[in-house]
Amino acid sequence: MGVQGTLEYLSDLLSSVKSKKKKKKQIQTVAVKIRMDCDGCGRKVKKVLSGVKGAKSVDIDMKQQKATVTGYVDAKKVLKAAQSTKKKCELWPYVPYTLVAHPYVAGAYDKKAPPNMVRSLPSTATITETGVDDHYTQMFSEDNPNACSVM
Repeated sequence: MGVQGTLEYLSDLLSSVKSKKKKKKQIQTVAVKIRMDCDGCGRKVKKVLSGVKGAKSVDIDMKQQKATVTGYVDAKKVLKAAQSTKKKCELWPYVPYTLVAHPYVAGAYDKKAPPNMVRSLPSTATITETGVDDHYTQMFSEDNPNACSVM
C-alpha cells in the first residue's frame, strides 16, 4: 500500500465517521391550536409557519382553529414560530375519544373540542370512586341482612 492508497483509506475512514454522527431527521406532522379570527390572520400564520426550516407544507383550518405543518420540523420550533405571531397558541391537545379509556372524566371533556375529540390526558389520570358508590354496593350486597327483599 503506497502513500496514495493510505490517503484514500484514511479519507474513507474519516468520511464514514462523520456520516455516523449526523442523524437524519424524519418527516413528521405537527399540529398547533392557534386562535385565528379572520382570513388575514390565517394568511399571517401560514406565512410564518412556512418560514420554519424544514417545513414542506402548511395547512390552515379556520373552523377548528388548527394549523398543521408537515416536513422535517421540530415541534418546539413550530410552536415558537407560532408564538411569534402574538396569538394564543398551543400544541394540538385533542385526540379521538375512542383512544381515551375514560373520555368524559374531568379534564378530558372539553366543550370547545371538535366533534368526536377530547383532550389527551396522561395515562396516570384515573377515575376515583366516591363514597356514594360504596354506599350503594353495600346496600345491595348479599352480606347485608337488611338488603332489598327483592334480591
